[in-house]
Amino acid sequence: MSTKLTERRLVTRTLLLVAAGLILGGVSSGIGRRGEVATPLSEVAAMRGAKAAAGSVPTEDSRGGRRFFFDYEVEIAARAPGGGAMHVFLPIARDTVGQRIHEVRVDSPVAGRIETEPVYGNRFWHAEIPADHLGPIPIKVAYDVERRILRAGDEPGDAKEAERFLASNERVVVGHPILDPILRAIERRSPGEDKAARARAIYDWVFENLEYKKVGTGWGNGDTFWACSERYGNCTDFHSLFISLARTEGIPARFEMGFPIPVGRDEGTIAGYHCWVEFWLPETGWFPVDVSEAYKHPEKRELFFGVQPPDRVHFSTGRDLRLGSGHRDRPLNYFIYPYVEIAGKRADVALRTRFHFRDRAPDEERTRLARHAD
Repeated sequence: MSTKLTERRLVTRTLLLVAAGLILGGVSSGIGRRGEVATPLSEVAAMRGAKAAAGSVPTEDSRGGRRFFFDYEVEIAARAPGGGAMHVFLPIARDTVGQRIHEVRVDSPVAGRIETEPVYGNRFWHAEIPADHLGPIPIKVAYDVERRILRAGDEPGDAKEAERFLASNERVVVGHPILDPILRAIERRSPGEDKAARARAIYDWVFENLEYKKVGTGWGNGDTFWACSERYGNCTDFHSLFISLARTEGIPARFEMGFPIPVGRDEGTIAGYHCWVEFWLPETGWFPVDVSEAYKHPEKRELFFGVQPPDRVHFSTGRDLRLGSGHRDRPLNYFIYPYVEIAGKRADVALRTRFHFRDRAPDEERTRLARHAD
């Protein structure tokens, strides 16, 4: 690595971390109304001097993270005879930068095993259920999870690894003419060849021009064409458009899927999934972005460009996923809910799911250690 690139990476990372510290520490650097120009990170970093960034960062615990239990439950309804063997796949959370899985426990009346998807390293639980097993199948996967704040540059990555996140996916186009009008508007905001500035301009354009809402049908597939034409949707639509624009500009960007863990509550049921994006630059490494959360909380617009709070649990990465030898039908658009095949075809069997979290009390760890010491 050249000395110039090393120095550039150090300066960029320092500015990002100082900015993140200021944002999390309560210094207002964002905007409260959509459509206004955001404060550049370099200006945020200069606010109130370096000593403001040296203060404590308020988080869910003193270590800058959060420890909680998470339950992923599914009940597969009874089925009619004569359908053939059934394959069941459940996503399994794994250790990542910013996430540690202390324990995972699967409770199921049928035997299964944890396998790894070869392209992105996603883990999943897979069971092959004989055709004569017709009764309902309740499955519970219980986790003990630790999350910490993830900042730009915490995961350096490398160019070879990042290159795989430049290609298109079935619903995430790259270099398509439908993107051209948007790219022209973005390039007017960030002239020149600076990819960091271009990534920020993409983030701002998506923030200002898409609306987060779930109306009618068509949203929620993470489809760039939908996002470009309808200009609304959920997190999958926001982030698919961001990825299409970034990859077209030569910026690797990866799609990540999991569940939100609400801040301000210590226990509760989770209604559904959440997704986000990380893009990669040589000078910063992987850079977390969550533009749909920024839309819902515009006062945190700056926070969600470069900082990922410990308010989620990560389950899978990537699109167009194929889950090993038991998966014979089409690749999955994304993977967060149970996937079932019967006789090699996707089966729309009746499923009942429940997702629940509970923050782990500090004394629970002391009790566990004391039991092991006895």
